[in-house]
Amino acid sequence: MSAPILRVGCPMWANRDWVGQYLPSDTPSGRELEPYSQVCNAVEGNTTFYAAPESAVVDRWRESTPSDFRFSFKLPREITHDRRLRDTSDLLGRFLDRMEPLGSRLGPFMIQLPATFGPGDLAVLAAFVGAMPRGFDWAVEVRHAAFHAGGDAERPLNDLLHDHGINRVLFDSRPVFDGPRQTPAEIDAWEKKPRLPVRAVATANQPIVRFIGQTAFDANPPFWAPWIDRVVRWIEDGRQPIVFLHTPDNVVAPALCRRFHDEVAARTMIAPLCSPPTVAVQQALGSDPDPIWPVPER
Repeated sequence: MSAPILRVGCPMWANRDWVGQYLPSDTPSGRELEPYSQVCNAVEGNTTFYAAPESAVVDRWRESTPSDFRFSFKLPREITHDRRLRDTSDLLGRFLDRMEPLGSRLGPFMIQLPATFGPGDLAVLAAFVGAMPRGFDWAVEVRHAAFHAGGDAERPLNDLLHDHGINRVLFDSRPVFDGPRQTPAEIDAWEKKPRLPVRAVATANQPIVRFIGQTAFDANPPFWAPWIDRVVRWIEDGRQPIVFLHTPDNVVAPALCRRFHDEVAARTMIAPLCSPPTVAVQQALGSDPDPIWPVPER
């Protein structure tokens, strides 16, 4: 029997600050995905929130990644924010048709809802998930404070997701608000990231954790220690968690992914993170990239 897989990834695959650190120094702009897929085994697909890609782009994404890589794309904002899940069947159908060629590389689609989408809208969410096409995995991220407070508002949400086999996206921004506000990226994170209580409930088989860390690499492991415990428990229960690790500027995000995976692997049996890197990636990382990857000097 094959070992369980823990998927870890960043909120993008193209960050030019990674070139020469985690990606080969000769990686051309626009061609970062292939070497990224040898660093992490998943990615948060934020670009689809703004626009659906062309078919040729989807085909290139498929050809640039191994079959065990996973994309978790956000639904377009026209569906989640502009129409607020109402009268969206045609839009959703066209979007899924465009993304379907990725096949097994598709992780859960993320339905990220605005902070104004609250308990009074739960019937709308119920109607939407009840009509969603089968054959895809789904995850819902809510940002209304009532859904993070337990009790009569949160319980029906979790019950709805559990009943439909839909994952909940779990958001942890504690490190950002406990950290410095010095760089433009840190100030932007302070101003824009949701500040909500952490919920660690799994409503389906692929719980997604979005961990928003601090700029400094070493500041983050103490914050994620409870997540290590929870992820180990999920894996041992047969779940397949996905953990996305951010920082305000995302410079050290690939190294955080590797470190998080290493800490889980030290506690329970999981598959190696990725297939062996190419020679070019090994040169970018150093001859012995694991267990702790190089962290850019700042």
